[in-house]
Amino acid sequence: MAESNTNSIAGLKVMVIDDSNTIRRSAEIFLLQAGCKVILAEDGFDALAKIADHQPDVIFVDIIMPRLDGYQTCALIKKSARFARTPVIMLSSKDGLFDRARGRMVGSDEYLTKPFTKENFLRCVGAHAPLRETR
Repeated sequence: MAESNTNSIAGLKVMVIDDSNTIRRSAEIFLLQAGCKVILAEDGFDALAKIADHQPDVIFVDIIMPRLDGYQTCALIKKSARFARTPVIMLSSKDGLFDRARGRMVGSDEYLTKPFTKENFLRCVGAHAPLRETR
């Protein structure tokens, strides 16, 4: 089952926005092993500059970042007509009900708690991967 899930996400473009180099690199390794294309950003401003150029299929965004936090970044992505339907998954070490609710209020599609495992991370990508037409 896990094998088919990994195959189903191969080729997807996944953006990871996190100010932690360790988190970005871990996510990048997991995604590359699954055959995904990876776009990395270290904060919300960096991400917003890259989203239009790369058009990711799924976006992971850390909540606590300098300059533009994850809630603000998610809200800006979801307000864009072009990217409103792009799945945004919040990443956070905070697992409180308030944090999850605030993520939903700005339009996030899921909330993944750090530290995450490779299995949880890739399952999250697969769960939100856009359905692709088979030709």
